[in-house]
Amino acid sequence: MAYPDRDFLPGRRVVLAGAAAAFALPAAAWAEIPKSLVTGTMARFKPARPPKPMPDLEFLDADDKPLRLANLTGKARLINLWATWCAPCVKEMPSLDRLQAALPRDKFVVLPISLDGPSKAKVAPFYKKQDLTNLGIYYDKGRKAMSVLDVSLLPTSILVDPAGRELGRIEGDADWDTPEGIALMQAAIANKS
Repeated sequence: MAYPDRDFLPGRRVVLAGAAAAFALPAAAWAEIPKSLVTGTMARFKPARPPKPMPDLEFLDADDKPLRLANLTGKARLINLWATWCAPCVKEMPSLDRLQAALPRDKFVVLPISLDGPSKAKVAPFYKKQDLTNLGIYYDKGRKAMSVLDVSLLPTSILVDPAGRELGRIEGDADWDTPEGIALMQAAIANKS
């Protein structure tokens, strides 16, 4: 069979190679968090395939100072949406506190964002009663975080790499300070691509 255009086959090879590369991208992106880490207490971790940019959510700290997720680029983050009235949320807070203590704050931060509304009056006493000394107090005064982050269940925790991409999430409570949880966070810290 003869082809009228002498560049037909080389051009076709380029198109096919490009298509193969496009299908390989999600697998390469998933390689950033090895499947072997999604085990044990982290078995419910749902990876984002491929990792996706996080929306720039605004929230407040304990002093009512506005913060943005974009201001934390360069650090891995575990964003935890929770409330004091949510029993599974309350159950996992000590584990999140121990996780923050186990990892360097200059490379990793747990962001427990309370959805209790203007929550300083509720959250500060809760932290004191639970002896949560390693976590900062953050809250979503306008209750926009759930819709901005596409969350429908509390608690939900979203793992974000230093580049600001969602690596995955867990809906419901988890034991974060287990060896599996710490290994997953360390993989997020190491992911700088």
